[in-house]
Amino acid sequence: MTDNPTRARAFTSSLVLFAYLQLLDLLTTVGFLVHGVKEGNPVVQYALMAAPTPFLGLVMVKIAALGIGIFCWRLGRWQLLQRINILFASLVSWNLWALIIAPV
Repeated sequence: MTDNPTRARAFTSSLVLFAYLQLLDLLTTVGFLVHGVKEGNPVVQYALMAAPTPFLGLVMVKIAALGIGIFCWRLGRWQLLQRINILFASLVSWNLWALIIAPV
């Protein structure tokens, strides 16, 4: 990964943040599904329909995402992992905002 211990810790923190953002995305997606909102990502849509239960399909997608995050971590693709974290932080923020302002 890297010979610099400080950089290695920061890189590991990016992986932990990635995992946390995946969990938050899972939870906000479940919130949307419970309220009848259709999943926008076609890959996730397929997983929701193909799995025995929609929740299991969503969990499988998140496990695959974690695998990709670990792959980036193992290859030393720190900048890519940081960019993905920014993307998912924005997505989770949008999801939370949408859930808050949605009519009941």
